[in-house]
Amino acid sequence: MESGRSPARKASDLEGEMGPRGPSTAYFYLPLADALKMINVKVNLFAAVSEIREPKRSRGTDYVLTLKIRDQSYSAPGLSVNFFAESTTKLPHVRSTGDIISLHRVVMKIHNGEFYCVCNKKFSSFALFEGKTAESFRPYQASTEYKATDHDNEFLSQLRTWLLNYLHGAVLNEYSLQLNRIKIGHVFDLICKVLHLCETSNGEWVLFVWDGTDTPPVSFTMDLDNEGKTPSPLHVEEFSLSREVLHAFPRGGTVLRIFADKYFKEIPQLQGGGHWVKLCNIICELRSDMWKGVLQPSSKIHLLSDQDDTVLHRLKMYNDRITSNPKCQPFMSFPQPSDITDTDFRHAAFATLMDSLTYPEATHRCKCIVRVVAAYPWRAEDLRSPIDGHYRIRLTLEDPTTRIHAYVYREDGEKFFGGYPTNNVLASKMNMLLGITDGAGQACATRDPPWVWCCLKSYYLDKSNPWGTRRYRIFGTKLTG
Repeated sequence: MESGRSPARKASDLEGEMGPRGPSTAYFYLPLADALKMINVKVNLFAAVSEIREPKRSRGTDYVLTLKIRDQSYSAPGLSVNFFAESTTKLPHVRSTGDIISLHRVVMKIHNGEFYCVCNKKFSSFALFEGKTAESFRPYQASTEYKATDHDNEFLSQLRTWLLNYLHGAVLNEYSLQLNRIKIGHVFDLICKVLHLCETSNGEWVLFVWDGTDTPPVSFTMDLDNEGKTPSPLHVEEFSLSREVLHAFPRGGTVLRIFADKYFKEIPQLQGGGHWVKLCNIICELRSDMWKGVLQPSSKIHLLSDQDDTVLHRLKMYNDRITSNPKCQPFMSFPQPSDITDTDFRHAAFATLMDSLTYPEATHRCKCIVRVVAAYPWRAEDLRSPIDGHYRIRLTLEDPTTRIHAYVYREDGEKFFGGYPTNNVLASKMNMLLGITDGAGQACATRDPPWVWCCLKSYYLDKSNPWGTRRYRIFGTKLTG
C-alpha cells in the first residue's frame, strides 16, 4: 500500500497522536509487511479480512476471536489477529471475508516464527467496513473506543480497488479443490455447503456436503459373483436417509459424505444444514467403490458467510452449469452418452436419479443418464428364470447424485436385450453394459462402465405402504450393441 505510507516516524509515534478531542490528522497506518518488523509495538492497520474463525473461550474468563487479514503488501498467508473481550457481543462480527477492518493500537507479536497481532480490550479498537463494490464510508460495526481518522476514506478506497482487481482472483485460486478434481489420498481444502449432519452408531460424525460439481467416476472392483449375497451398497453411510432429508438435497451435483472420528467444536453449529464452510486438510478414499471424505486430526472447519467471494463463485459456476447443461447432465458423459442403448422416448425430459427419488409421488417415469455399477445375475446363462424363461435381473445404477437398484423384468427384458439371443450375444451385451473389456467376462475384473441413456419407472408393491415398498424398473430401453 505504497500510496498510504507516511514519512518514517519513531516507533513510539505509531499508535497515533491522541489529543483532548480525538486523533490528529497524523494518525499513521502501516502496511502489513512493515508491521511484521514492529514486534511488541502498538501499530495501526487497515486491511481486508481473509479468514473468519469462530469465537471460543480463552484460557481465562474472556472470549477470543481470530481473524486473518491481508493487504497489497502481504496477501498470503495473511496475518492473524486475536481479539479478546468479556462477551462475544464486543468481538468483531464480520459479515463476509473480503470486508475491511481498521485496527488501532494493536500489538505485534511473534511465536515459534509465526507473526500475529493482539487486539487488547483495554486500549485497542477496531471498525468494520463493507468491502469490494460498497460505496459507504461508514462502518457497520465499531468498538466504543474507535475514533475515525481524516484519511480513513482514502484507505478504504484503495483497499476496495485492490479487492476488485486482485483479491477476488487470489481468493479463488488458493489451495482448494472442487469435488470434480478430487483424487484418492490427496490432501486438499474444500469449500462446500453442509446439507445435512448425522452421527453414526460408533460415534462418528458424517457431513453431507455439496459444491455443485460431480465427483470423478471410479472404476469398479466389486466381485460380481457376490452380488446375490452382498449387493453393492447404495450409500457409504450405515443408515438410509429419510425422504425429508433427501428433499433438501440439490437435484444436481454430488453430495459427498465426509466422516469425522474426532469431535470438532464447529459441528454443533452445522446442525440443520445450509451452512457454507471451508474444510481444510481433508482426504478422500473409496469405500465399496464410492467416494468418501475423511476429516483428519489436523483438519479444520471454518464457517463462511453466504456472501463470501468463494461461496458466490461456487454458486455462479453451478448456475452457469445448469444453464448451459440442462438439468445437470453428468460432466463425464459429455459430449454425449454412449450409443450402446436406445430409448423409446428420445425427446423426454432428462432427470437425475435424485430428481426421481425426491419426486412427490411414489410412481414416476423419467429418462436418465446412468452407469451400471453391478448386475445380479450377470452371467448370460443366468439372466432368465429356469422356471418360466422370463428375464429377471437387478441392476445397480448410479449417476453423480445417487445410486438405486432397478429391475429388468419380463417384457422389459425382451425389449432390453432384443428378444432372446444366444448366450454368447447376451454375454457380449452384458460385458459392454458393465464395462468388462476382456471379452471372456471376469467377476473380479476392474470395470469402467459407459454412461448410457435409460428410461426408469417407479412403482410400489403395497398400496398401504407405497413409499416403503417403492421399486424401480427399466422400460422402453434397448441395448443396441
